[in-house]
Amino acid sequence: MKTTSGGSAVKSGYYLSRASWEIVPVRHDGERLPGGAADHYVKLPLAAVFTVMPVLGGLMVVFLPFLGLALVAKQVAKPLAGLFHRSAQDLAATVTPGWAPGAAHFTGKSSEEGRAGANDRLDRLAREIDERRQTEKR
Repeated sequence: MKTTSGGSAVKSGYYLSRASWEIVPVRHDGERLPGGAADHYVKLPLAAVFTVMPVLGGLMVVFLPFLGLALVAKQVAKPLAGLFHRSAQDLAATVTPGWAPGAAHFTGKSSEEGRAGANDRLDRLAREIDERRQTEKR
């Protein structure tokens, strides 16, 4: 099918907008299609117009109630979701452990054992440094 850009001068007839599914009637030859160069239209024969128009109208009649129900459900669900979100944040704040910089978790040792082991290693390292300094002085 041949497409025509918006703003083009066209022959009279019916044109279907590919973006909005709107049928635009053009009464006289040389009239311009609405929109800019980014809008694309397809010329429809008169027989196609008589079949497409009732189908588009029927789709609107069928889906319009569902759109209304969806909008109502969204407006009802938004405050409920806000309540659950707020309570979930409060719960997360109470069960979150405090910030302890340098703490190692899941090491299999209690925090006191971990500190004692680290202190022993630091003491050994300090002694080794002192020994090397004394040997370098000699």
